[in-house]
Amino acid sequence: MKIIESFSAQDTFDLGRELGQSVEPGKVYTLIGDLGVGKTVFTQGFANGLGITEAVSSPTFTIVQVYDEGRIPFYHFDVYRIGDVEEMDEIGYEDYVYGEGVSLIEWANLIEEILPDKYTQITIEKDLEKGFDYRRITIEDM
Repeated sequence: MKIIESFSAQDTFDLGRELGQSVEPGKVYTLIGDLGVGKTVFTQGFANGLGITEAVSSPTFTIVQVYDEGRIPFYHFDVYRIGDVEEMDEIGYEDYVYGEGVSLIEWANLIEEILPDKYTQITIEKDLEKGFDYRRITIEDM
């Protein structure tokens, strides 16, 4: 487990970019955190690290957004509005997660039962005692 302290949105973006630069095909990341903690900022950095230049936003209503322009395909999931895990089958979840790209799943705690055996969980938490922009980012292999 690794804990990183972020003191700004730029720190969070930079951490995402570092991970995106070194990620290998087939890797799955889960992104856990309350609304407004910086999951999208982290994801934008991650995409930047993969060489993706188009705008990245949470696919809240489409569940998955595919970005093909980077060095490996990037599958960005936001399962916040998922009503039932079976909905994931309808979008071809397994084709993405077990494919040749890299998957990042926001709100993955809502679909824990279908996550792969191995993935890396990234948890972003606020600590207002350390400042409004402070985030504690925990990265752990599951």
